[in-house]
Amino acid sequence: MNRDSEPRGSMALTALVAVALQLIPLPALIAPARPAFVVLAVVYWSLVAPRAGGIALGFFSGLAIDVFRGAVLGQFSLATSLVAYLTIRQHLMLRNKPIFEQTLFVALMLLVWEAVAWAIDGWTGQSAAGWTRWLHILTGALTWPVIAVLLGRTHTPR
Repeated sequence: MNRDSEPRGSMALTALVAVALQLIPLPALIAPARPAFVVLAVVYWSLVAPRAGGIALGFFSGLAIDVFRGAVLGQFSLATSLVAYLTIRQHLMLRNKPIFEQTLFVALMLLVWEAVAWAIDGWTGQSAAGWTRWLHILTGALTWPVIAVLLGRTHTPR
């Protein structure tokens, strides 16, 4: 495969935008419902172009969230890298599935991402929060079809 056909520029730009959207302050009432844009971007690029970003995209975007949020260093990078790995392992089966089945997989990946972060928070004595911590899984899964269409316009498919 020609390396020039991989959408590295689009991937890097959308990862930066996803990190920015993840870190923009929101009012306390709607902040728990914000989708995990970084996870959605990592899942998308791991499905479409697994060699372009791969686990490194998940690690570095998660590391950016760790640094800017002041979380335990490596908490979100571990969770996002795990999501990238699992998505890359399944990308051949998921790439051509209907959007509904992809949405179910994205909801599972968001659950894995939050479960890893929740476990690390528990092990380090951080606040585990309430049920609102898990709300972004639903909103992220509901926004997946829109994200997939928008990111699909940033590059030409192979």
